[in-house]
Amino acid sequence: MASEDVQNPPAEAGPALPDYVLDEDAVLKDTDVNWRYGRAPDYSKTRKIWSETKKASHEARSLPDLVEKLVKNWEIEASYKTKLSDWRTVDPTAYTFSVNGGPAMTGEHMLKVGTYNALIEPNEFYCPMRSNFDASHKTFKRMMPSFAWEVLEVYSGPPKVAFKWRHWGTMKEDYVGTNPEGEKVTIKAHGGVIDIEGIVVTQVNDKLQIESIEVFFDPLGMFRQMAPDGKTGVAKEKVAV
Repeated sequence: MASEDVQNPPAEAGPALPDYVLDEDAVLKDTDVNWRYGRAPDYSKTRKIWSETKKASHEARSLPDLVEKLVKNWEIEASYKTKLSDWRTVDPTAYTFSVNGGPAMTGEHMLKVGTYNALIEPNEFYCPMRSNFDASHKTFKRMMPSFAWEVLEVYSGPPKVAFKWRHWGTMKEDYVGTNPEGEKVTIKAHGGVIDIEGIVVTQVNDKLQIESIEVFFDPLGMFRQMAPDGKTGVAKEKVAV
């Protein structure tokens, strides 16, 4: 057989990428899962704000784009899917979450306390121990109905992915929460933007599922922007027990 008649075998295709790194709303389409309020949430307003006010633009299927979509789908699942076994973005047998070098928390713990309470440390404005999952989400989503999120830079690729992120929104309503002393804290809405940034280091498996998330950020950054003049506009009221 002449050499020109010999064809090279086709190159093997790489593993297909999971939908949760290709479509930021992939898990919203999941059926036969337990959604917290009986149905998938609506992220259309948040996505619109993201597209209009984001700082970074990533090429489709680039590493920053894949990471951004993975984390957006993870946030949906962590906030709205009530069973860890329904979370497709994580390896449920390995998944842990930690903040600023603190202890690693399990997925079941996050399901119990909520994403806000998992992230926020006790401070003069808020106490996560005095607010359950539903109450914490009501507190912050009422104050800032749309809280967009983006990846700014990615510093390393899988399996250990390190990146810088940005989370922002407009303070449209008053903040009302409870501090560690049991006082009701009210901060008047200023109608301005709250914009926070931080770093994440996450470990992923060969399916690009998250095995661990380590978040590093200033936990008081959001509250300082809610009350930019310090105590001005902040009211505290002792709550009867």
